[in-house]
Order: sequence, then C-alpha cells, then structure tokens
Amino acid sequence: MTLKLRDLTLLDDGFESGHGLCAGCSESVIVRQVLLALANEPVVALATGCLEVSSTRFPDTSWKVPLIHSAFENAATSASGIEAAYKALIRKGRMADRPMTFVVFGGDGATYDIGFQWLSGALERGHKFMYICLNNEGYMNTGIQRSGATMLGAWTTTTPAGDLVPGKPQWRKDMTGIVAAHGIPYVAQAAVHNWKDLMTKVRKAEAAEGPAFLNVFAPCDRGWRYEPEDTMAVSRLAVDAALWPLYEIVDGAYKLNGPRHKSKPITDYLSSQGRFRHLMRDREPGVIEDIQANVDREWNRLRVRCGLEPEVLEKTQV
Repeated sequence: MTLKLRDLTLLDDGFESGHGLCAGCSESVIVRQVLLALANEPVVALATGCLEVSSTRFPDTSWKVPLIHSAFENAATSASGIEAAYKALIRKGRMADRPMTFVVFGGDGATYDIGFQWLSGALERGHKFMYICLNNEGYMNTGIQRSGATMLGAWTTTTPAGDLVPGKPQWRKDMTGIVAAHGIPYVAQAAVHNWKDLMTKVRKAEAAEGPAFLNVFAPCDRGWRYEPEDTMAVSRLAVDAALWPLYEIVDGAYKLNGPRHKSKPITDYLSSQGRFRHLMRDREPGVIEDIQANVDREWNRLRVRCGLEPEVLEKTQV
C-alpha cells in the first residue's frame, strides 16, 4: 500500500488521545506512525518510561492494541517470549496461523543502558520482532538524567553545567552501529519529523526475516528546553546538521535515506535548545568544536559505508 497522508488520516491508529504525555512530546506521534504503518495485527511490549507511565494510568489506557508492560530492562525479552509462544501455539495447532507483528517500544535509557544485554540476547537468538527506540537522549521519566544517548555538552540533572564541567563530558554511544554488529536483517535510523521515511522503514522492518531495530530521534521539549511547538523543527535541524543522519542497513548494506549533504552547522542545532545554552552563552569553543568534530567524523564514516565520497566540511565558527 502506498503511503498517502490523506488516506492515513482515515485509519484507526491504535493509540488513543487523552494520554498524559507533555504538550509537544514526539513519542505519541512516533507511536501513531508506527502502528499506522503496520500491515499485520500488532502485539506491543512496552518498557517502563515516559510513554508507559503516561499512556497506561490505571484504570485507563490509550492503547487499542494488545499490550504487555515490562520493566525498564526486559521489554525485548517479553517480546521474545511472546514470539516463541506464538510459534509454539501454531505448531501445536492450538492457534490459527495468522500474520502478527511483535513490536517493542523502549526509551534510550531502556535501550542503550539498562536493557542492552536483554536486547542483545534477543537479537542474537534471532527472534522475529521489531524494536523501536524512542531516543530522547535521557531518562526523562525519572528526572532528566543523562543516558548513554545523551549528547556531549548537554545539561542534565546528573551532568549540570558549571564552572568545572560544561555539561555531559562524554560523546554519545553509537547504538545503531552496535545493533548492526549483531548481523540482524534490518537496522535503521529515523526521525519524528519525516513521517514517510519512518513509516517506510517500519514496513521494511515488519517484512524482515528476523529481528529489526529502528532508532528514532524523539526530541523532548521538557528535557531539552525548547517550546512545545518547535519539536519538528528541532528534529529537522538534527538531520540537516548531520547530527542524526537518516539511513538503513539491509542485510549489512548501508543506504543513506536522508539529505546527502550537511546543510546546517551544529551551532544552529545547539542554539535551538536550552540544554546547550551554557555552551552558546559562554562560547565554549573546545566543547562545540569537539561536538562538530564528532559529528563530522561519524557523518563521513557513514558516507563511505554508503558508497559516497567523504564530504569536505568547514570548521565550525564559534
């Protein structure tokens, strides 16, 4: 089925309004896009996090699809068990053989850090499920603490900017690359503002013969300190600055899906959010230049993997 926005607005999206997510939160938008893209009946395993606590408050729920709530760490294990039980029931003739898609939603805390070994094990075993990482670069549900996905230089409650340390001192973890190293059939990066790219990747992930992983850029206005109406603009800036390239890895082959050239300096992205205000105010040249250097290094490494020439990049003006 062709992805036409007008037709999609007429479909039941599987996720009801009335949840408690913040105004401007990207997570509900991503969930709706994912559920709308699926061809099969979904079963969702949901890790603890903002999405879970805001959409499943007893006695209400925003979910109109089968859902199991897992702890922070073991949503991938829950999906593995559901998928194994599904196959066993069909094999024993106790359940009709009908197409189903097993989906996990987890934040970057549950994915990059707390639940990594559970996710890694599920990928290594080869369970057929789709893992969606809602990447808002921090433990937003528990107070905006840093995670392995948090950007260098970012203010969080556990990496406060001060005279000695200008925000988080480490670069982010390359979770997409780590997952790709497991050799699974489908891995991709997507972003909330590009609905067509995300939904196309969901369909590819659903059709994959084995595990699939989507790392979805999910800006958080509360934790990143920007106005709620700017979520899509912040997401687009990250892609345009090559901070969050849109690409996919199909059976080990890399393909760039988003812009082929960096069109924005990293300072445009940093200045859009209050969590980097100290860098821009104090003109922290070392940190900003380090951020740009890391972005440029990762961007050109990705271009080479996609069969493109490295891009000649100008030094960031601080």
